[in-house]
Amino acid sequence: MKALTIIGATCAVLLAPATAFAQDKPLRVRGTIEQIDGAMMSVKSREGDTLKIKLADEGKVVALVKASLADIKPNSFVGSTAMPQPDGTWKAVEVHIFPEEMRGTGEGDRPYDYKPQSTMTNGTVNSMGKSTTTGTVMSEEGTTLTLNYKEGSKKIDVTPQTVIVSYMPGNREELKPGASIYIPAATRQADGTLMTARVNVGRGVAPPM
Repeated sequence: MKALTIIGATCAVLLAPATAFAQDKPLRVRGTIEQIDGAMMSVKSREGDTLKIKLADEGKVVALVKASLADIKPNSFVGSTAMPQPDGTWKAVEVHIFPEEMRGTGEGDRPYDYKPQSTMTNGTVNSMGKSTTTGTVMSEEGTTLTLNYKEGSKKIDVTPQTVIVSYMPGNREELKPGASIYIPAATRQADGTLMTARVNVGRGVAPPM
């Protein structure tokens, strides 16, 4: 439990407002580790760039493991990347389930850089109900999550295509060539490298957020 408490504290720090200086603004990194040299990782980003990223001495590794809709309960604290639909609803690309020690992390609804128009919503599951989305080609039945947060609430449809993961304590040995990672906040250093206090690594599943 202590490890997850530290993870939660680290995540809260990473979500603090960035400074006014562009070089200090945290960057999100999604990619695959190509090489490891001590604490320095060479990462091929989603955009195709090769980045040098160092995990801070006291930095944490968090594993993302595959979960299911059955793991989401009323009152669970979750986050979801969602895309707007033509009918005004929101479809979940992914849902990540926070451990209780991370409740409140990044709470709220905001624009997100997963794709154009995507959002990230972190909140408490208030209700779970059946939803049906009918398109021109196919119909799919899923569950609508109502997420409550301080400023309001949002309904997000979870479909069979939605990737669901949960957080587990990870270790630095999991940071190896071929590992898929997601870094929520990395800061540019004077030498052009990046520094981060946290790395999310996929354990059997690529980080979907």
